[in-house]
Amino acid sequence: MAEQTVRLPSLGEDAGDRARVSFVYLGPGDRVAREEPLIEMATDKAVFNVPSPHDGSVVRMLVAEDDEVRVGQAICVMDVP
Repeated sequence: MAEQTVRLPSLGEDAGDRARVSFVYLGPGDRVAREEPLIEMATDKAVFNVPSPHDGSVVRMLVAEDDEVRVGQAICVMDVP
């Protein structure tokens, strides 16, 4: 297994470059499949989930509920096969 840092992807043209974490679905040691939600984010215009880009397990979450996160910022570290 190798550690991979997951970053907040682009929010789309209309959403801006930052969002607030409204819910954290997983914690350290939790297994996750590719495309399963890691966190829920909210902007002034939308609420959306950030999916996992990999199958693997969460090593540590780098954000918490109510944190403001910018596009490209690290949100978690995963162990991936």
